[in-house]
Amino acid sequence: MRGDDSQQHALFAYVNSEARIPKRHPLRPVRRMVDLALEEMSTEFELLYSHTGRPSIPPEKLLRALLIQILYSIRSERMLIEQLQYNLLFRWFVGLGLDDKIWVPTTFSKNRDRLLAGQLAQVFFDRILKQARSRNLLSDEHFTVDGTLIDAWAGQSSFRPKDPDEPSSPTTPEGDFRGQKRRNDTHQSTTDPQARLFRKGSGKEAKLSFMGHVLMDHRHGLVADAKVTQATGTAERDAGLEMVAQLPGNHRVTVAGDKGYDTRDFVHGLRQLEATPHVAQNTSNRRSAIDGRTTRHTGYQMSQNRRKQVETIFGWGKTVGGMRKTQFRGTERIDWKFKLTNAAYNLVRMRNLEIAACPV
Repeated sequence: MRGDDSQQHALFAYVNSEARIPKRHPLRPVRRMVDLALEEMSTEFELLYSHTGRPSIPPEKLLRALLIQILYSIRSERMLIEQLQYNLLFRWFVGLGLDDKIWVPTTFSKNRDRLLAGQLAQVFFDRILKQARSRNLLSDEHFTVDGTLIDAWAGQSSFRPKDPDEPSSPTTPEGDFRGQKRRNDTHQSTTDPQARLFRKGSGKEAKLSFMGHVLMDHRHGLVADAKVTQATGTAERDAGLEMVAQLPGNHRVTVAGDKGYDTRDFVHGLRQLEATPHVAQNTSNRRSAIDGRTTRHTGYQMSQNRRKQVETIFGWGKTVGGMRKTQFRGTERIDWKFKLTNAAYNLVRMRNLEIAACPV
C-alpha cells in the first residue's frame, strides 16, 4: 500500500538530539575530550566574566562552535551560524537544544576580544595536550620543528611606502606596483601593518604573509606546541628554539628539522638547551653545522624519516582547518586561531588513535 505524502509538520518532538546521533559517530569521542578540557577551564572562564548582570552566551558553546567550523571547513562565521540553524549534528556538538535560538554572526566578533584576553586558545590547547600525556600518547624525548607560510588577509596593492610623501610610482597608476622595488623596511601593508612580504624559497613569488610554527612529537605525530610570528628569514629558527626551551622537564631531547635549520646559531642554541640537533645537513653551498658525530647514530636517520610527518599537520591545517589564508589581521589574532586549529588537529589524531586501539 502506498504511503500518504503528508507534509504537515508535527507540533511536538519527542526525541532529543542526543538520541539522533549514532553511538559510533566519529564526533562522539571528540566531544568527550572537548567537554573534559572545557570543564577544567572553568576557573579561566570565571575570571573573564562579571558576577552580576545578564548571563552571557556560555564561552564553552562559543569554543565548541569554533571547533566545528575548523573540523568541517566552514569558511565563515556567518555560514557557521546558518549551519547551526538546521544542522542537528552541529547543534548537538555545540550543546544547543532543538528549540534554542541561534546567535547572530557578530556574536563571535563581540566575544573575540574577551577570548583573546584570556588566551583561551592556548589554555584549551594545553588541556588537550594534557589528555594526550595522560594516555601516554606523547613522547618526552623526540621532536621536530618546522614552519609554514600563512597568507595574510591583505592584497599586494595594499603594500605601500611607509613615507606618505613618497609616490607609489612616477609612471604607473595608483595600485599598480610593477617595476617598483618594494621592501619591508620601506613599505608596509595598509590593510595589515604586521604582515610582511616574504617568499619561502628561490624562484617562488613573494606574498604578504605570516609564519606558523609547530613542534611535533615523534611518537604519534601530535602537535606539542604551536605559534605564529611575523615572516622573517630567522623566524623559523628563533621560534624553534623558543618552543624547545619551553618543553617540560630537564632531560635531553632530540630535535629534527629540515635544511633550513642547519645553521651554526640554531645548532649551538639547541646544544645550550641540552637538545641534540637532528636537522638535515645542508651542504649545497657551505659547510654543514652537523658533523659525523651526530649523523653516524641510528637515531639521526630515524629522526629524519619521522620529521616528514610534520607536513601532514600543515596540510590538514590549510586544507581542512582553513589556515592557508587567514581571515584575521594581526599576529595576536592569527596566533589564537592557529593554536585552536592545531588543538583540533590533535583531537582528530587522538580520536583516530583511540579507534585504532579499540576498533570494535
